[in-house]
Amino acid sequence: MSGRQPLLHDLAIALCAPTVVLSGQDGQLRGDGTQGVLHGDLRVLSEAVVTVDGREPEPIGTAEPTAGRGDFTGLLRHLGDPGPDPTVWLRRHRTVTATGMTEEIELVSTAGDARRCTVELTAAADFAPIELIKDGGSREAVAPEPAGGDAVRWSCGGVTSTLRAGGAAVTVRPPRAVARWTVDLPPASSVRLGWEVTASDPEALFVHGDAVRLGAPRVQADDRRFTSLLRRSLTDLEALLLAELDHPEDVFVGAGAPWYLTLFGRDSIWAARLLLPVSVRLAAGTLRTLARAQGTAFDAATGEAPGKIMHERRRGGFELTGMSLPALYYGTVDATALWVCLLHDAWRWGLPEDEVRALLPNLRAALEWITEHSDTDGDGFAEYLDESGRGLANQGWKDSGDAVRFADGSQARPPVALAEVQGYQYEAALKGAALLTAFGEDPGGLDAWAGDLARRFRERFWVGTKEAGYPALALDGDKAAVDAPTSNMGHLLGTGLVDTAESERIGARLLGGDLAAGFGLRTMSNAAGGYSALSYHCGSVWPHDTAIVVRGLADAGQPERAAELGMQLVRAAGSFGDRLPELFAGYGSEETPVPVPYPASCRPQAWSAAAAVALLSAFLGLRADVPAGTVTLAPPRPSPVGALRVSGLPLAGGTLDVAVDRDGTVTEMRLPPGLRPA
Repeated sequence: MSGRQPLLHDLAIALCAPTVVLSGQDGQLRGDGTQGVLHGDLRVLSEAVVTVDGREPEPIGTAEPTAGRGDFTGLLRHLGDPGPDPTVWLRRHRTVTATGMTEEIELVSTAGDARRCTVELTAAADFAPIELIKDGGSREAVAPEPAGGDAVRWSCGGVTSTLRAGGAAVTVRPPRAVARWTVDLPPASSVRLGWEVTASDPEALFVHGDAVRLGAPRVQADDRRFTSLLRRSLTDLEALLLAELDHPEDVFVGAGAPWYLTLFGRDSIWAARLLLPVSVRLAAGTLRTLARAQGTAFDAATGEAPGKIMHERRRGGFELTGMSLPALYYGTVDATALWVCLLHDAWRWGLPEDEVRALLPNLRAALEWITEHSDTDGDGFAEYLDESGRGLANQGWKDSGDAVRFADGSQARPPVALAEVQGYQYEAALKGAALLTAFGEDPGGLDAWAGDLARRFRERFWVGTKEAGYPALALDGDKAAVDAPTSNMGHLLGTGLVDTAESERIGARLLGGDLAAGFGLRTMSNAAGGYSALSYHCGSVWPHDTAIVVRGLADAGQPERAAELGMQLVRAAGSFGDRLPELFAGYGSEETPVPVPYPASCRPQAWSAAAAVALLSAFLGLRADVPAGTVTLAPPRPSPVGALRVSGLPLAGGTLDVAVDRDGTVTEMRLPPGLRPA
């Protein structure tokens, strides 16, 4: 293994979880890097190359009209009429399903005479696991076996991949199979051929989450860049939905394709939280799925602890250079508090009381982990330390090994207490107390615990002068404040851990050009010693990170700043075909006219796609409290996207319709029965 993950930025990607197809822009699947059909973290088809008379079509066009579709056009000039204009071409119409892929091959001729040609599809399968691919490794292709007529199959470890090519002559040439069609193409005509690949996996963990459909509100805005981003994001999110095989009704969002198309605690929670305005059912499924795997014992090898919410779950161990994660891994310091916050927020958005009540035992267990077990060294703050020596060295959302740095670029020594985690835990304590009280249970001393945390945080985390200070990224193992200015401070907004004056200082600091540089929020200031525009966590832009800060700014009473930062993402989105990737380079708009890709970034990525819904909420100033019967609408002034009209937004068994004019004034509002304006 090389230890260098393959690049993704120039690939065509189509998916219907748990299947994802990655190809070149010409439509060919060559088995290089990540290319292939992946199903449940296994590459069930590594090669699918189409030729006509032994020649590959010359690519001229690629389109990704929906999350699960790909269309590719290539010229067949050797078959055409003499002259400069192409008269024969080939189009591949690809559709991804939850169990594989179908493809229609269309040959089109405007030539004056009939043509005869031979179309061949050469295919192979290596069943490489996703972690081997991500680590730059490779595996020998598996020998194919005839499956009768126009079919061939490959098998490995109980997983079977079957290719059918209707009407073709299929031959086996280990390690490949070849499907051949002889085509007579009349003048001014088209001929269509078809093939498909289907995966069968009896040991699959997850199936496509088709028991839940996200709300699809009708959104109109003067700035059509925003509506285009929102539409694409919602279709991508539908394609990322998963559910456990034994609990198909509990749907969650797989974190991202191709590396993380599975259940992740933090990612799935944040995605569900940002998506509450379009689906409470998704939040319910996410909460219950994670609750079933909630920790019950202490285990240093997996990071498990009683009450703790897991980090990720895969079909087997995840082996990368220098790291070995078990199939069920709990190495996250923040997912537990975020689970509590999601439960509370889902209740506020209308999750039925009986479903909330059923999760109260899990809530109490999570709160006990927060208040009793998350502070491993007794300093009053939650921190993490990889006791196994083979897990994640950093266990916040910035989990790369070099993510936690001082302003001079030096790396922090563990155990590390991250700033945003203290904010999440403060918020979880107060929201957990509110839930328990609302359901007639004693919250104990959660309010007092949160108050003590706020006092300690104020004493230890703030760095710089009173006028220009900001919260440090973290405290390191020596309890020194890790003073690099980073986006992490923005996650404190709206948690309650910082007061109004402190929130104002944080908001002003974040909107400075060293962090908010034109296309979103940099993860680290470009004035810091460890900054690099192409660092995974030390200078890149993560759309979900920006969206969380936009949400926090809106909740902290800074709607204009929220709008300004949110529009930076809107401006960036078009460069990625409105499919915001996991992250992109941190170059500012003064350095480059368009955002630069981070080449190994997942796309689509659940919380990146969910960012579009977070922007919609911020641009409306939307908050809901269904138990109290109120809805708040407080748009920024002026509206950042001009006149904005939203209809059919699901809420409390009905829908919300609202219109906002260019000045940011709510001109129309229709609420479901039983709700009133706050």
